[in-house]
Amino acid sequence: MEEPMLGDLSKFLTPENLAALIRVALMLGIGFPLLITIAALVGRTARKRLTPQSSMLAKKLILYLGTVLLLIMVLSQLGFKLTALLGAAGIAGLAIGFAAQTSVSNIISGVFLIGERPFEVGDLIKVGDTLGTVLSIDLLSVKLQTLDNQFVRLPNAMLIGSTVVNITRFPIRRLDINVGVAYKEDVSHVRRVLFGIARKNPYCLDEPEPLVLFTNFGDSALEFLFGVWFAKADYLT
Repeated sequence: MEEPMLGDLSKFLTPENLAALIRVALMLGIGFPLLITIAALVGRTARKRLTPQSSMLAKKLILYLGTVLLLIMVLSQLGFKLTALLGAAGIAGLAIGFAAQTSVSNIISGVFLIGERPFEVGDLIKVGDTLGTVLSIDLLSVKLQTLDNQFVRLPNAMLIGSTVVNITRFPIRRLDINVGVAYKEDVSHVRRVLFGIARKNPYCLDEPEPLVLFTNFGDSALEFLFGVWFAKADYLT
């Protein structure tokens, strides 16, 4: 049994095949580390000139295209005919396209999200009951990190069809607090106390100035809206 196996192996390990295997090993051993290094450099350079979202997409684009080109070169060295391979890939792609309509919908939605830019990497957004910081915006989905440190993946098609609240889009925000005050209290005194609280709080902005509005006669209290402005970086604080 050993002699036929050795004979078959010797037929396979011809000088031409050995040279092709060495070239493939060099391509993979040098190509992938080089590709990762180039993608990292592109991402670092793009981060200085573009938004975090655009730099992340540029880095992934380099990685995906580079990997495809490297695989084509490896297959060519191994003797695969690329015309037949591309034909088979086209047929397979057509079948996958019919079977993956949801993915296609997510990709189209992702293109709209990237073009419209309702939020960017690092923004705090709310979708339905989900509140979290945007980690990445990809062609298929958006990844969030919730405030209690959970990872959430939201399909792009869902975001296109839902109401998305970007909490940190603008540089400042207003926090509204409902305050109930007994009917016997002096309204002018209530306003002075609330404005005094806002002035003493280091996170409250003087401009725009705080807001104190009477809103309603409650069943057991006068109801006021107390609104204070703050920088978006201090949202959680």
